[in-house]
Amino acid sequence: MPNLTLDTLQQTIIDDVRRALAEDVGSGDITAALIPADRLATATILTREAAILCGTAWADEVFRQVDPAIKVQWLAKDGEQMQPDQVFCKLSGPARGLLTAERSAMNFIQTLSATATRSRYFASLVEGTSVRLLDTRKTLPGLRMAQKYAVTCGGCHNHRIGLFDAFLIKENHIAACGGIAEAVTQARKLAPGKPVEVEVESLDEMQQALSAGADIIMLDELSHDDMREAVAQTAGRASLEASGGITEKTLRSVAETGVDFISIGSLTKDIKAVDLSMRLSM
Repeated sequence: MPNLTLDTLQQTIIDDVRRALAEDVGSGDITAALIPADRLATATILTREAAILCGTAWADEVFRQVDPAIKVQWLAKDGEQMQPDQVFCKLSGPARGLLTAERSAMNFIQTLSATATRSRYFASLVEGTSVRLLDTRKTLPGLRMAQKYAVTCGGCHNHRIGLFDAFLIKENHIAACGGIAEAVTQARKLAPGKPVEVEVESLDEMQQALSAGADIIMLDELSHDDMREAVAQTAGRASLEASGGITEKTLRSVAETGVDFISIGSLTKDIKAVDLSMRLSM
C-alpha cells in the first residue's frame, strides 16, 4: 500500500484539529480571557529530549483555527532529528491565542514525534536489509491517519489504512468462507483491484494461498526456518509479510530470512510522548 503524504491529508488535519479544539477549548478559554485582548507575545517551543520531529502541519492548523494572526516559524522539518533543549519553533501574535492553542498544538507534536521517533528506532534495527517495516491498525482512536503519516517520517511504511482499502483474510474469515481458495475468489469478485492478503500459520496454508493467487501472504508466527523456506517456495510469486511475536531482539533475524515486509503494532501503540516545553515572553 502507498505511504500517506501531507498533500492527501489536508482535510484530515483540519478535522483532527477541529475535534481537538472542541474537546479542549469548548465554550471558551476562561483563563486566557484574563489577558488583555490586544496584548502581544512571542514564544518558543523546545524539546527536552532527542526526537524525530513530526506534526508541524497539525500544529500549524491549531494556531490557524485559534487565531489566524499567530505567526509560526519552524526551525526544523518533519522527519528531522532534534537534540535535547533544541528550539524548533518560534511563535508570535496575540498572547490569548498563543496560550489557548498551546496544549492542543503540543499534544499533536509530542504524540506524532513519539511515533516517528519509535519508527526511526525500529528502522535502524533493520538497516542494510531489504525488508520494509509496516505499521498496523493499532493506532490511537481518532489519530489513525496522523500516526500513519508519522510512521513514514520515521522511515517505516504504511500497511492498509483500514478495513476498506485492502483485504486481510485471517483464520476466522477463512473458516467462515469455507477455505482459503474460496475466500480469495470471493474477494476478487467483491472488489476487483483491491490488494488481497491472506494470513497463514503453516507452509501448507501458504501454498494454498499462493495457489489461490493471493497478492500478499502474512506468515503468522512461523519459525525462522519456515520463513526462509516460504521465501524459497514463493520465489517472488507473492509478497511475504512476517507478523506476530516479533520483538526488538528478533527483528533483525526475521528481516534476514528474506521476507518482504514485517508488520509491527508497536510502532504506533507503544509510544511515550516526547517531552516538550513552550516558553512565552511579552
